[in-house]
Amino acid sequence: MNQQACVNRKPWDLAFTAEPAEVAGLRRVMRSHLGIWGLHGVVDEAQLCVSELVSNVITHVGPGTPAVLAVSMNGAYLRIEVQDPDTRALPILLDARADSEGGRGMALVDAVAARWGVDLGPDRKVTWCELATGLTSPDGHVEDPGVRRAETLLELCGDGRPPCLPGTGRVGRTVAEESVISLVTDLLHWLRAHGCDVENALDRARSRYDAEMGAAGDGTSRRTAV
Repeated sequence: MNQQACVNRKPWDLAFTAEPAEVAGLRRVMRSHLGIWGLHGVVDEAQLCVSELVSNVITHVGPGTPAVLAVSMNGAYLRIEVQDPDTRALPILLDARADSEGGRGMALVDAVAARWGVDLGPDRKVTWCELATGLTSPDGHVEDPGVRRAETLLELCGDGRPPCLPGTGRVGRTVAEESVISLVTDLLHWLRAHGCDVENALDRARSRYDAEMGAAGDGTSRRTAV
């Protein structure tokens, strides 16, 4: 893929206090960042992992524990880490019964993650998991025929380059968005010129897009735990 079509996914982290009230906010932060990264297909799984890893700290280390949420790319996998200062309370995978009120946190993580584990340091532990994203590279796009077709059209209509300009911040994103909007506008003019119902076409396109996004969100891949 052309390098200019890449997405800049820089690692980020967020310090927080392990309290039940913090979980919802951390889930929103995760959703927001994954939206920027174009990883909509793993938002639900990532939010679940954040909830369970943070809840594990609250339950087994204690409310009020200072902790850190760190998110990065490990190859084509999304890596989620929760760091806390207790090196004794280690998460374990329990074969919890379906009607059990506790002990299912890491079982849920194990069910959705490609792999997970615990790294111990002298003064902290890091509980992590990795989710398969469908990317071909850490800064690439999810393999999607629609994205490839759109990039081809944009290259033909522009100067031979995709409009996405990594590393140029908000200005680059705005320029890329305007390029896409201009192409969509031209396509709507084409539909009208050929006697097509523009509103109906937009409704059908939106319905098809929603259906494809829903199918992508429901897709599963083979997962193994370590």
